[in-house]
Order: sequence, then structure tokens, then C-alpha cells
Amino acid sequence: MQSLEQYFQVPFRYQVIFSKGLFQQDNPVFKDFILNFGLADFRKRIVFVIDKGVADAHPNLTSQIVQYFETFPVADLAPEILILPGGEVCKNDPRFYEEVVRAIDEHRIDRHSFVACIGGGAFLDMSGYAAAISHRGVKFIRIPSTVLSQNDSGVGVKNGVNYMGKKNFLGTFAPPVAVFNDVNLLATLNDRDWRSGIAEAIKVALIKDLAFFQWLEANAQAMNERNEAVMIEQIYRCAELHMQHISSGDPFELGSARPLDFGHWAAHKLEYLSNFEIRHGEAVAIGIALDTAYSHEIGYLTAEERDRVIAVIRTLGFDTYHPALAENDKANLFKGLQEFQEHLGGQLCITLLEKLGKGKEVHEMNFDLIKKSVDFLAQLG
Repeated sequence: MQSLEQYFQVPFRYQVIFSKGLFQQDNPVFKDFILNFGLADFRKRIVFVIDKGVADAHPNLTSQIVQYFETFPVADLAPEILILPGGEVCKNDPRFYEEVVRAIDEHRIDRHSFVACIGGGAFLDMSGYAAAISHRGVKFIRIPSTVLSQNDSGVGVKNGVNYMGKKNFLGTFAPPVAVFNDVNLLATLNDRDWRSGIAEAIKVALIKDLAFFQWLEANAQAMNERNEAVMIEQIYRCAELHMQHISSGDPFELGSARPLDFGHWAAHKLEYLSNFEIRHGEAVAIGIALDTAYSHEIGYLTAEERDRVIAVIRTLGFDTYHPALAENDKANLFKGLQEFQEHLGGQLCITLLEKLGKGKEVHEMNFDLIKKSVDFLAQLG
């Protein structure tokens, strides 16, 4: 018998840059990044892909981008700025990621050039997947346009699209080369989308940082009132915790443990059961409420701790229950748990709350107690 063994490590490094008015003429941040990235003597190309919701809300955005590159000709801007539908629909229909692949091909975006994507989390997922499978990976720049994507999905390393009726069935681990969080993009969000991303902050605070959870309790009303300074701090702290976890743990999820999916096993199923009428953050808020109630049922959390979590979720304006949780005597929810286990790759690994600010991994769940937890949330209304 003969064998060869190969071992190597590949370092990844990227910045999350917080800015305001990214493509204004007096803001050199984006220009400086392009200028200083990679080989100095290589003429780079860049194609922009924009979420239609963002383009509609910011009608001058495309002309700003064109003018910016006319002022700062640090790369060859593709003559086509691709505008596609955002939201979960762009992950459900393969036509959309194929359009991004087409643009990459037509505008000769090679592995030393860039796809710059402006949009919400689902749009970033779809475009990032297209970039990752083109030429085995072209350089991808994320410019998240929602609270949820600025504080969570946009700063991570995952991309994907939905397939076979399952969320993120096709996907890659492909870190961006940079993330630019532009606070100006948040100004046009409706109240529902402004709020939605805060669910991910509740999630990461509950499993990692009690002080941050207490801060969220204290500032929930200010965020509801669209206090920009408070929201910026929330996004920064949430993004920081997500990035710390990615770098210190299992960034490409080679194991089964996924603490950052706290509240998500039920949320992913609920999105499908509601035909995606529920935003991801709204579903996560309900999933957090469910797993918090379950954590109390198995003796981890006190009733007072459970009620504190429920209170901050509701203060922020989230629902903590949806009738789809109880459909078919909760059989659909049980199927969601099975699908989550399959997505993990075998062993069930669910993060619950040992106490506020500290997650605990378990490898089985009592479905009778899940049902009891659903009933508790239903009684709250």
C-alpha cells in the first residue's frame, strides 16, 4: 500500500469598513481600497450588481458610481450595472445567479478583478455564490444595504442559494475581500426592515455577551425610534461579535456545532412555511423565543430570564409566535428539525441558553417539550 498526504493552510483576511456616503466624491475609502488591493501594476476591472430595492430607493446610486469612477479611475468599471430583484426570490430562481455569472463572463471579470454587490443579505448570498463559482472564485466585495446584512450575514464567509425546497442547499464558503457598511443605505429602510436585523444582535448577545444583551434591553426603544447613532453602535458590536466567532471557531463549519444558528432551526422552516412572507430576522426572533422557552422547559433558564428575552423581542416590535409553528400538530416544525440536522451533516447540534449570555450545545431535543414551548408562545399571542 502506498499513500501520499497533503497538508496546507490558506490564510484569509478582510476588513469590514464603516463609512457614510460611500460613493460621494469627497469619500476616498472605496477608491483607496481598490487602489491598494492586489498587484499595483495590474489593471483591475469591476462590475456592480445592485439589489433592485436599493436601486429604487436610491435612484441616483448608479450615476454616483459612474461619476465616482470617472473621478477616481482606479479600475475599469463595466459599462453594465446589473440590477436584479432582491429578497428571497433571488435565491429561489437560478436565473438570477446565472445573470451574475453572465455579467462576469461578458465583462471579463477575472480572478484579480471584482464583483461589487450592493443589497440585502439574500442578494449578497446569491451574488456571492455566483462570484464563487465563476473561474473558481473572483474577488467579491459586499456592500450590505440592510441592518441584518450589515451586522450579520454580510460580514461572514458564507454564500448560497435555495434549491430542492431547502434553504441554502447550494452554497460555498468564500470570504469577501472587503465589506463596506454604508450607514446612508439604511435611511430608506421601512420600519419592518430597520427592525428585522436586530434579531441577529439579540441572538449573538444571548449566546456570547450578557453586557450586550443588557445594552439591547436598555436601547430597544431608541432603536425603534430610528436613532441612527444607537443603531450604528448596535451594528458595530454585533458585527464584531460575529467576526470574533468566525475567526476563533470553525469558519468553514467542518464540524456540526453552529452557535451562530441559535434560533435558526425553527426560523428556516418558518420562512418556508410562510412562503417567505416573514422576513428572515422576523423568523429568527420567533425562533429565539421558541428556543428560549425550550431552554426554560429543560431547566436551564429561570422563568424570569425567559421573560426578559421575550420582553426585549416584543419591545422591538417582533412577534414571538406564528400559527405555522403549530400546523399539523407541530409535524411541520419537527420536519424542520430533521432538515436542520441533515444540513449540519449528521449529528444534531442545537445551541440553547444555559443562561443569559452563554450558549450550550445539545445533541437531542424533546419534541414534547418543543410542543409545550410552542403552546406557551401561542398563549402569549
